Amino acid sequence: MKWLLDLQNVTRTFGPFTALHGVTLQLPPGRIGLLGPNGAGKSTLLKILMGLIPPSSGTGKVLDEPLGGDRDSVSNWRLRRLIGFMPEADALVPGLTGIEYVGLAGELYGMSRGQAERRAHEVLTYLGLEEARYRFVESYSLGMKQRVKLAQAIVHDPPVLLLDEPTSGLDPAGRDALLRLVKELGTLHGKSIILSTHLLADVQTVCERVVIVAGGRVRGQGTVEELCARRDDRFRLRIQGQAVGFLTKLSDQGVQILDDTGHGEWRIAVPPGWSNRQFFQLAAENAVTIRAVIRDDETLEELFLRAIGS
Repeated sequence: MKWLLDLQNVTRTFGPFTALHGVTLQLPPGRIGLLGPNGAGKSTLLKILMGLIPPSSGTGKVLDEPLGGDRDSVSNWRLRRLIGFMPEADALVPGLTGIEYVGLAGELYGMSRGQAERRAHEVLTYLGLEEARYRFVESYSLGMKQRVKLAQAIVHDPPVLLLDEPTSGLDPAGRDALLRLVKELGTLHGKSIILSTHLLADVQTVCERVVIVAGGRVRGQGTVEELCARRDDRFRLRIQGQAVGFLTKLSDQGVQILDDTGHGEWRIAVPPGWSNRQFFQLAAENAVTIRAVIRDDETLEELFLRAIGS
């Protein structure tokens, strides 16, 4: 199998500070969330994947291209051609129009000027910036700046996209729009995506798999379903009828009412030895109809907090 990432014991130090501790990962192509708090080591890992800095120790490959060569080596040049990078910082060039900025990125990736310009028109149109392509990038709104940064990352049609906090600072509508575009690049255009973020909702919207990083170490990896603990003591209870008396009787039996999720649904935790038949017995006694009893497994937020030890 051709791994998207194959890292073996990758460590990176900066003087006495260790930013990454023995990171070992084997990840297939796809949409992957690199999830962790600020300062977890995510940006250091992205720089290593792009060949901007070498590991202090350990080895690795991105789509069979080795990491760790000299920054200007031929192998690192090939590695960068595989990758489109969208940085968290603006990284815009004042005085350039959108078309000039994206075209310049294409030339830096090795495209001819004509190729780069044609491709810049295509990606700006695709990302909804056709009307703004001749405006200076510094005049763009924040949402437009994020999209033009995404445009320069995809101008050379790379198989891998590294996105560093792509929704930082966006309002909810702007975030949703950008995440739809990112997911579409993966699902419709076959891009492998590594989305580095501290926002759980971004990972849930876009990603198939998650890697949790904290303190420079990998705390968990896999699909969310694989990593989230299965809970046999928690349920989502959907009912119809007057709930107050029924919920009071549940509490009398040792059931914890965790949350009212609305529309007649409650999250609950049952005591040891509980039988689900008791739900229906109490419901019949209180003139309530149970519409659904759904096991309430661990959420991504709970997984994240457990993984980083909070």
